[in-house]
Amino acid sequence: MAASIESLFVEIASLEEPIEELQTLKTAVLSIPVSALRDTVSGLRLEVIFSLLNTNDREKIELCVDILGRILLALSPVHLAQNCRVELQAGLKHPDDTVKILALTQIGRMVLNHEAVTEIQNNQDILREVIHCIKGEKMTVAKEAVRALAKLSHSKAGLDALFRSDLLKDLKDVMATSDIVRYRVYELIVDISSVSPVSLGYCANSSFISQLLGELTGDDVLVRATAIEMVTTLSHSQHGRQYLAQQGIMDKISNMITGAKSDPFSSFYLPGLVKFFGNLAIMDSPQHVCETYPAFQNKVFEMAIDPDPVMTGVALDTLGVLGSTVEGKQVLQKTGEKFNAVLKRMSQLASGGATELRVRCLEAISLLITLQAEQQTEDLLVLTESWFHLLSNQPMEMIRNISIQPFPELHCSALRIFTAIAPQPWGQRLMIGTPGFMEFIVDRSTGPTKEAKDAKFELVGALVSSSTAADILGSQHYLRLRSYLREGAYYVTAVATVTTEGAE
Repeated sequence: MAASIESLFVEIASLEEPIEELQTLKTAVLSIPVSALRDTVSGLRLEVIFSLLNTNDREKIELCVDILGRILLALSPVHLAQNCRVELQAGLKHPDDTVKILALTQIGRMVLNHEAVTEIQNNQDILREVIHCIKGEKMTVAKEAVRALAKLSHSKAGLDALFRSDLLKDLKDVMATSDIVRYRVYELIVDISSVSPVSLGYCANSSFISQLLGELTGDDVLVRATAIEMVTTLSHSQHGRQYLAQQGIMDKISNMITGAKSDPFSSFYLPGLVKFFGNLAIMDSPQHVCETYPAFQNKVFEMAIDPDPVMTGVALDTLGVLGSTVEGKQVLQKTGEKFNAVLKRMSQLASGGATELRVRCLEAISLLITLQAEQQTEDLLVLTESWFHLLSNQPMEMIRNISIQPFPELHCSALRIFTAIAPQPWGQRLMIGTPGFMEFIVDRSTGPTKEAKDAKFELVGALVSSSTAADILGSQHYLRLRSYLREGAYYVTAVATVTTEGAE
């Protein structure tokens, strides 16, 4: 096969329209494992294929991109930096987006290699072209450029190349192209800043971070909404949160939540503000966040009963996130009747309305009432049981009725609520005390989809693994559950068919 590939290269170089030969070459390189292809192609004149990219023939370009994509993957980043840098740089200017993406992907490999990256850093022209790809019309090209530059910034030398050279001016010039491109650059800056305190320092010293934070209070509500998403991503790292706190951003966003009441356009950015604090609560501490920024918690409760499904959905997701931790459960419980009213509203939403909102509601409820074995203190068991009973006078029947409706996503979400209460003794007592419920659990005819079978299997597993299940459910039911678990999620009972000769 090696001889075949080499001969195809020679043949292609001598032809003006080598379409058939390119198709044959594509088949040849794709048929060989990448590891085996490396020795075969390392000595080939790749400029033969690169030169064929200078055409408007779409078929030829696609064939060349497929061939080069495979061959370049087989070559080391150092080999590419030393032998293909000029061709890849030309690819960044190519009018066809697939060629640009091919070049950007390979440059992304090169900048992660400590030897190859030196070749790239010493050639600012190629990095300048990568930066200019951020303003490309196609989002796929821009994202690949952002990805390559983010990888470059994983080293101090890469940070110096991007932020302490003439390339910084290029980055700022590209940023001024449009709102869309500006936010692509912000995405890059946030990616880089999230790596380490050092990389955050580079971005802050270059004024990018302060410019992003200034967007939070800009006049354009859509720009403001996008800025909040970026700042939320920045808060995912501990050093990012520390920086935002030092800049007073938490207080600023809390004040924005308070001021949203008087802004008729707040619906555009308010969900993002709430998501910011919801993320902060999980990363930091639910109690600290809710006590320090009470406007956040109050707004979540308001949004939960808001008739706008967008607001309600964000509130449900946030409540689920808050209530997924023991500390979050305790914070919500402290609000007393406020949260009880929200739970009753959640019950109404779960029982009727748009399917997507019902699913989000059921998922939030399951997170709120979940307790791991080590979390099952007497106080917490009383808390989750009381929340479950606030859903309905007959919560077991309510959830089971949802689970038998002909919507797979509702069925699975309802089963997850039963899975949440399954390890808890009070949940097991409810199950054994509900007529027909144990039969419902082991009935394999309910929920024919794979997702439904998996959800049922998870429920059975939660019961079997509980230390109290055998005593509360009784040995007969417990043994049936163990049998179900042993047979697996997709077990099908064989049915014998009897045929009578001559029967019609």
